[in-house]
Amino acid sequence: METRKVQQTGGSTYIISLPKTWADKVGIQTGSRVSLQPQPDGKLVIDPIHDAPPIRRIQIDVSGRMGDALTRDMIAAYLAGSDIIEVKADRIVAEQKNVIRGMCYKLIGPEIIEETAKKVVIQDLLNPDEISIKKSVRRMYLISNSMHMDAIKAIKTLDSDLALDVDQRDDDVDRLFLLIAKQFRSILRGARLPDAAETSIDEYHDLRMAAGPIERIADHARKIAKITGYLEGPIPDDIMEMIEKTSEISRKIVEDSIDALYNFDVDLANQVIDRVEKLSPMINKLNGVILKLDTYGSVVALGTVVDSIDRTADYGSNIAEIAINSAMTKDI
Repeated sequence: METRKVQQTGGSTYIISLPKTWADKVGIQTGSRVSLQPQPDGKLVIDPIHDAPPIRRIQIDVSGRMGDALTRDMIAAYLAGSDIIEVKADRIVAEQKNVIRGMCYKLIGPEIIEETAKKVVIQDLLNPDEISIKKSVRRMYLISNSMHMDAIKAIKTLDSDLALDVDQRDDDVDRLFLLIAKQFRSILRGARLPDAAETSIDEYHDLRMAAGPIERIADHARKIAKITGYLEGPIPDDIMEMIEKTSEISRKIVEDSIDALYNFDVDLANQVIDRVEKLSPMINKLNGVILKLDTYGSVVALGTVVDSIDRTADYGSNIAEIAINSAMTKDI
């Protein structure tokens, strides 16, 4: 760490010198412009302004890479924050191109701009300045909450079309989650905060942490919806009523945990955590009733539903704990 002494010039202007090593590294010369961004915590971020920022490029050799391995490579390249991703091989087969196209669909920003037998060039067209992490996390919550509601409705009405719609919406949550992860990694490498005027680096970290549980809540909503195809008939009314009641409590726990996170409300966050503990006896009672059903398939299917409802509440508790940590950090 280098230190500088603040000096005064002209009677009202404070000045400091910039470290030469850093200035050379980022291309600052006499006459260069920099942006000054005050942070909510009192820090001041100095960011060089370049007329044409350098294009970040990464190359991936996908020779012999298929299926999930290729998918993981594509996600890793995306999270690395490259502007251009070049996928190369002696010959890129049709199966590989299908995976590449599928990943471009599932990610926010990347588009294929060039394609040959040996190369696929992907460019990230997203302007990060237009994306607010607060809005992205809120959007993740809204989608996952609607997924959970519709999943419960799907198993109640045996609506396979609604269940399929829930399954497809999970992709939207995953896209937002990966975008948030990409932005956070970029910030750790020194990139400018997209919404620095209203979000500190600590808040960015906490929102990134909260995005994880929300993504898993969506996964469990998808899991509930998939049970629709395994049910041999309507769920008994008394059991369905108990499922709906525990589901509503679980969703309310998540909703309040999100409110606590965004409003730095420690009291509400603690109430959320207490409510999760009170939900356990209801979950145990519901599991006991399900075990008395005649068919093994129904026991397993509905047991999965109850487990996902329980886990959703647990993830709400995780978000509430993040909210408490975030509120304490804000007061420092």
